[in-house]
Amino acid sequence: MIEILNPTLLTRARDTGALVADILQTLKSRSTIGTNLLDIDRWAKAMIVEAGATSCYVDYEPSFGRGPFGHYICTAVNDAVLHGRPYDYTLADGDLLTLDLAVSKAGVAADAAISFIVGDARPPESVAIISATERALAAGIAAAGPGARIGDISHAIGTVLGEAGYPINTEFGGHGIGSTMHQDPHVPNTGRPGRGYKLRPGLLLALEPWVMADTARLVTDADGWTLRSATGCRTAHSEHTIAITEDGAEILTSPKQAQP
Repeated sequence: MIEILNPTLLTRARDTGALVADILQTLKSRSTIGTNLLDIDRWAKAMIVEAGATSCYVDYEPSFGRGPFGHYICTAVNDAVLHGRPYDYTLADGDLLTLDLAVSKAGVAADAAISFIVGDARPPESVAIISATERALAAGIAAAGPGARIGDISHAIGTVLGEAGYPINTEFGGHGIGSTMHQDPHVPNTGRPGRGYKLRPGLLLALEPWVMADTARLVTDADGWTLRSATGCRTAHSEHTIAITEDGAEILTSPKQAQP
C-alpha cells in the first residue's frame, strides 16, 4: 500500500517525527561507557509511554524476524547493523552504537536511526563509515521532491556509498511510512535514476542508508532478529522520515524539530 497523507495527518506526522528525534537525542546523550543496552530500552519505553505514543516494535512480527520483537528500540553495536535486539551488554569506549526507533502517535508513525561512537575513542574506520551513511542520507533527501522517482533517491544514496568504497546490500532499505511503519514503496540503497514510483506531495518515506565496511553479506544472530556483518566488520546506519511537499523534501525527524 502507498499512502498519501492529507494536511491534517501531515501535521500529526510532524509531531510524531519531532518525538522520535527528541527521544533519540536524549538516548544518545545517556548512552555512555557503562550503559547497558537493556537500560536504553527501558528509557525508550518510558519516554514513549509518557508522550502518549506507542511502539512500532514491541508486537512487530514480520516474516524476517523470529516471533514478536518484544522491545522498544533497536540497539546495534559494532558489527550489528539492523534489527538489533537489546540484550545484557554494557557499552565500552569506542563502541559504534546504532539506535533505531519507530513510534506511532495520533495514528501516524515516524522512523529514524542514528549511529555514533560511545566514549572518547574515535576509531578512524568508525568515523568514516558513520560519515558515509550520513552523507548518503543527505544526498537521498536532496534527490526527493515532487516529480522525482524512487530510483533518483536510490541512485543518489548508492553513489555516495559506492564512492566511499562500501559494498551495498539491497535486501533491506528505505520504505514508505504513514499509518503503519512499513509500507510501499521500497527504497533500495542503490538504483537507476528515472525509474520507479513517481513521488507525490503527501507521501512519507523513511530513507535509511546502511552499510558494512567490507561485505554485503548479513548473518542473523541466535536471537532471530539481530543482523550482523558476515565478516565481523564495523557497520553504520542513518535514517530520517521525510515528507514530500510541493517544495521538496521536509525532514520530519531532524533533531531541530524537537526543539521548542
